[in-house]
Amino acid sequence: MKRVVSRSGRFSGGPAADVAAFSESISFDWRLWQHDIRGSIAHATMLRKIGVLKPAELAAITRGLKQIAAEITAGKFKWKPELEDVHMNIEAELTKRVPAGAKLHTARSRNDQVALDMRLWLRDEIAALQGELRQLHKSLVQLGTKNADIIIPGYTHLQRAQPVYFAHHLLAYVEMLQRDVTRLADCAERANVCPLGSGAIAGSTLPLDRAFVAKLLGFVDAQGKPRVTQNSMDGVSDRDFLVEFCATAALLAVHLSRLAEDVILWAGAEFNFIKIADAYTTGSSLMPQKRNPDVAELTRGKSGRVIGNLVALLTLLKGLPMTYNRDLQEDKERLFDTADTVRACVRLMAAMMANTKVNAAACAAAARDPQLLATDLADYLVRKGMAFRQAHHVVGAVVAYSEKTGKPLDQLKLAELQAVDKTFGRDALGIFKLQRAMAKRNLTGAPGTKELAKQLARWRDLLT
Repeated sequence: MKRVVSRSGRFSGGPAADVAAFSESISFDWRLWQHDIRGSIAHATMLRKIGVLKPAELAAITRGLKQIAAEITAGKFKWKPELEDVHMNIEAELTKRVPAGAKLHTARSRNDQVALDMRLWLRDEIAALQGELRQLHKSLVQLGTKNADIIIPGYTHLQRAQPVYFAHHLLAYVEMLQRDVTRLADCAERANVCPLGSGAIAGSTLPLDRAFVAKLLGFVDAQGKPRVTQNSMDGVSDRDFLVEFCATAALLAVHLSRLAEDVILWAGAEFNFIKIADAYTTGSSLMPQKRNPDVAELTRGKSGRVIGNLVALLTLLKGLPMTYNRDLQEDKERLFDTADTVRACVRLMAAMMANTKVNAAACAAAARDPQLLATDLADYLVRKGMAFRQAHHVVGAVVAYSEKTGKPLDQLKLAELQAVDKTFGRDALGIFKLQRAMAKRNLTGAPGTKELAKQLARWRDLLT
């Protein structure tokens, strides 16, 4: 059996070829290359500061790493699976070109190196995802603003409940997604701690300047003070920041899935509230009339894999003893897939919502259902002094009469209302004027006309 050449003096030979293939991670961790090079340049700069490297050696190492970065960017760098991972691929190539590269790994282990790379990578991903969420926010707010006068039924148990503005429904998702933005910020805060200097497990006997490296790499607090991990064992084994991100991403995926479900329902012929642009729908291979909301359906479906990645990561970590274990190599594919999936879903949902039109006639027809104002009729009785439980019972009897006779609520005569309860007056018939009903809903957070205008304006200001 062919064996791979070993790089350690401890072993007489390398691992078997099948073991090397089984254990390699370069097929996915190559994505960390930018962060690995950034970390290496910062580490080399610190080694120069404490006298391990000479100025010329630092210059040569930095120049060599930047050349490698340029080749990777241009697609000219050849990744070698036999070198196992991104760290060894870059370091081996650097050492081949720059003799001083052999000093780069001084006081550094792949354990704290990968922990650093993951934190750097995740910081960038979170920032990008927050920017994409902002675009989704804008799409929802803009769609709501364009259709600020559209009223639709609000639903509970997927049954018509009470009238709401279409924009108010969209703003519910804006609020929901904003919580995801703040959770991402919390995750970024805890990821923003530098583990480099933890070594393999027990730090180093060399006088490393960890704070200096932290500052070079932007691991600082709001006051610019460096933030470094405080326990070397925790520093190399901590993956809490990945779990937090995957948990936040899973909840974000659930929120996107819920939005997708509403979009799918609204786009169906039975609702017909919206029309999604052709560019964001697909047809059928058999039925020529079909317009399938595939972007929304895939977003709904992909939430499952993001939730699964969180469970996989938690299961991976639950039985690990201190400190670094090779099991941790399995965290990257779960993390990368989560980030790729939620970012793609956010981008596509933002684009789809920006290319969606509202069917005002269909919305108006649905919102004209007078039963949507049955609760308003109960509130009318409350204002007349009736206890709400009794008012609820009375209006229920009115609804039953309406359904039995086939007469809509808003077409009942005063005499018919008073046959149920004498408390009803002639002014009760005005309850079913939809615009008047919406004008009364002006509690903070309610779907009232003035309140909606205020909330839309608030979000437009926040997103400017």
